[in-house]
Amino acid sequence: MTSDPKPEVWLRGPLPDMPPLLQPVAHALLQAKEEVSTLMLGFPDELLWKRPAGVASVGFHLQHLTGVLDRLLTYARAEALSHTQLEALATEGKCPMPTCHILGLVQIFDRQVDRALKQLRHTDAQTLLEPRGVGRAQLPSTVLGLLVHAAEHTQRHVGQLSVTARVVRSRAE
Repeated sequence: MTSDPKPEVWLRGPLPDMPPLLQPVAHALLQAKEEVSTLMLGFPDELLWKRPAGVASVGFHLQHLTGVLDRLLTYARAEALSHTQLEALATEGKCPMPTCHILGLVQIFDRQVDRALKQLRHTDAQTLLEPRGVGRAQLPSTVLGLLVHAAEHTQRHVGQLSVTARVVRSRAE
């Protein structure tokens, strides 16, 4: 007997203790977390850095998903990027450890989504329209703009990850 698949996260109702205006952001991040776990289930580590047709690798997308979410949430808190964050940005697309594994990269992304949800839960709705500067050039945005972009950018890279993973797997068969 098979169980019915769950509806997408946004159709499961409000998340507890999540500010109403930030529910869509939280739903998108949780959806991404579920999709990444499903996509990477059984993905071979030896295919992590393959770049079919020169596109970004599965490893890059997993690192970028984590890193960009961290950076955008930092800007939303009106903080500058740390030295550690800048180093992580410089190593996206490379294996900074002796070996990188799918499971480890997925777990790091999962923890970043959990941190993002915690930040969303503690975001005062009164601050959503406050201005925030992005990057060294301090390009203009708002708390809400950064949080929404974090969700949509995450979803965009999950889509790219999905296609890349399928292409790499099919070429390895």
